[in-house]
Amino acid sequence: MSTDMSELLLSEVRRLADALERLAGPPPAKNDWSTADCFVWVPVNQYLQPVARPNRVALGLIRGVDHVRDILHENTLRFADGYAANNVLLWGARGMGKSSLVKAVHADVQAATQTPLKLVEVHREDIASLPALLDILKSSGLRVIVFCDDLSFDHDDTAYKSLKAALDGGIEGRPDNVLFYATSNRRHLLPRNMMENEQSTAINPSEAVEEKVSLSDRFGLWLGFHKCSQDDYLSMIDGYAEHFDLGLDRETLHHQALEWATTRGGRSGRVAWQYIQDLAGRLRKPLERA
Repeated sequence: MSTDMSELLLSEVRRLADALERLAGPPPAKNDWSTADCFVWVPVNQYLQPVARPNRVALGLIRGVDHVRDILHENTLRFADGYAANNVLLWGARGMGKSSLVKAVHADVQAATQTPLKLVEVHREDIASLPALLDILKSSGLRVIVFCDDLSFDHDDTAYKSLKAALDGGIEGRPDNVLFYATSNRRHLLPRNMMENEQSTAINPSEAVEEKVSLSDRFGLWLGFHKCSQDDYLSMIDGYAEHFDLGLDRETLHHQALEWATTRGGRSGRVAWQYIQDLAGRLRKPLERA
C-alpha cells in the first residue's frame, strides 16, 4: 500500500472516530459531594453542579404557613436522622413560599442535626433523566432530597410516567437514601381540562382519570398553601423589616405595604418580599439573604 493511500485511510479512520465521539456526547462528569450542600442536576453529562450560595431565606422569616412548615420540618428531620419519611408535594397559591420553605427547612435541619443532608434540584424539563440521577444518588452514601420546583405537566406530556416510576414504581423502587420534594400550583400536577378531556374520550373514563391522579398519590404528604390574610401578610412584612433593620415606623410600614399589595393585585409572601426589596432600595440598605 502506498504512503498516500495509508495517510488517506488513517485520516478517514480519525474522522470516523471523531464523529462517533461527538455522537456519544460528553463523558460523565466526576461529582464531588464535598463542594457544597446544594446542587443542580445537569443530565447531559450526569453532573451535579455545586451551588455555592443558595438563594434562600431563614426559616424564621417564612410566616403564615406554620402548620405546613412544622409538618415538612418533622418529615425532613426524620429523614436526616435515618428514619422513614414521605415524598412531599407542596401545592397551592403561587407566591406563598413553597420553594422557599423547602430550601429553608433543608438548611435548618442540616444545621440542627449536623448531618451531610444534600439538596439536589432537578429542572422540570429534566424529569425524564431521573433514573440516571437515582443511580448516582443511591451509591453516594448520603441522605439526599431531590427537589423539583413548579412541577406540572401539560397535554400530551408523558414525562409524568418517568416520575411515577422514579418515585415509587419499578422493580427497584426509590432508594432509601433519597426523598422527593416538589412544588406545584396544581394539586394533581395536571391541568383540569386535560383530565376532563381524557375522561370524556376514554372507554373507561374513571381509569383515565385515575392514571393521572395516581401520580400525586406517589407523594405521601400533600401540603396545601392558600392565599394569606392581611394579618399574615403584615406579619411577613414586620418579620422582614425587623430582620433587615429597615427602621421604618410600623404605621408607615403597614400603610405602604398594603398599598403595594393593592397595586400587585393580591397578598402573598412573594409580594411581601418584593415590597421589602423596594423599601430597602429606597432606604439604600443592603439585604443579605441566608
